[in-house]
Amino acid sequence: MRVYLDNAATTALRPEALAAMQPLLGPDFANPSSPHSSGQRVRRLLDEARARTAAALGAKPSEIIFTGSGSEADCLAIFGILDAQRSDGRGRLLTSAIEHHAVLHAADALRERGHSVTILPVDREGFVVEAALETALRETRAQERRPTLVSIMHANNEIGTIQRIAALSAIAHENGALFHTDAVQTVGHIAIDVAALGVDALTLSAHKFEGPKGVAALYLRNGVRATPLVYGGGQEGGRRAGTENVAGIVGLSVALELAARDVVEQAAATAAQRDAFIDAVLSTIPGSALNGSPRERLPNNASLRFTDVEGQTVVLALDVAEFEVSTGSACTSGSLDPSHVLTAIGLDGAAARGTVRFSLGRTTTATDIARLSERLPGIIGKLRALTATLVVGGGPTHIPERSGSS
Repeated sequence: MRVYLDNAATTALRPEALAAMQPLLGPDFANPSSPHSSGQRVRRLLDEARARTAAALGAKPSEIIFTGSGSEADCLAIFGILDAQRSDGRGRLLTSAIEHHAVLHAADALRERGHSVTILPVDREGFVVEAALETALRETRAQERRPTLVSIMHANNEIGTIQRIAALSAIAHENGALFHTDAVQTVGHIAIDVAALGVDALTLSAHKFEGPKGVAALYLRNGVRATPLVYGGGQEGGRRAGTENVAGIVGLSVALELAARDVVEQAAATAAQRDAFIDAVLSTIPGSALNGSPRERLPNNASLRFTDVEGQTVVLALDVAEFEVSTGSACTSGSLDPSHVLTAIGLDGAAARGTVRFSLGRTTTATDIARLSERLPGIIGKLRALTATLVVGGGPTHIPERSGSS
């Protein structure tokens, strides 16, 4: 029986979310912007979904903008907020070296358009140093006054480190900047309250918490303007044009409501399984180590590195053994380059390439973890022996990688 441990990449659709979506893929097919009875019935379902989503975040319904993906929501926050504030056509973005590529590639595009971009380093555990953010904000503020946005992810998708967002957002506000966080990995997995975090914008994506793919949302605090990326009709309060994916939005809201309801208990149970697995690996496999913070990390994330073995080879071997894991972000799976996240925390190329990410889910069982803990030492040992044989024999040591999904 196969064991799926790649939940950071995507999760299975929750049955309750599927059931809520099905009428909207059948009889309730009308356009929510239509004035007739069928359209207005769908509009009410859309409004209810917006209210459920807002409630799970401690937000107001008017602060929720539905989008097609977490990447779109990130870009709407970054480009939209800076564009809405600018007076001379230029703005300033501060972000970290370990962000998702949706943010880092947006930063590259901003730089090409003449905006100022500062990439903040992180420490060995993946934390943005608060003093570094404060120094960067004060220096740039003294040099030139531009609309400024800080975008730092809530938790890293590869190593699982949870940033101290409340402290970072407070520093940003003290220095006149707005604050956005990519919370794609945390929403539905740990308790989230936008007021407690102190953020002006927050990104979430349904398929990370057992909702459907192709739908996400941006929390945008009332009073913060964002220029639309997509123009057309007046959907989403004029902030994101296009007929809403009501079935997906309802699925998102139901999955999020259920995840938020049980988040404290589920996080504790998942973290216990995660810790048992990490302890088993570190105690039975020589040359293994944990990436990221051992304490302030996602409850479902175990990012582990192994010496003298390629992480991608471990993934393939585990797949044969019926365990489905990854080396890191699914958006860059198949790349021959070391992960930008792992190099940013100071790992060399060999250590970065020896990393495997195990990400648990709501349906992961203690039996699953016990089976994996029992099988993994033998798999690592065999791969190391094979590598040593190839090196001694002068043969190739690289096994071609399979291309991954985005």
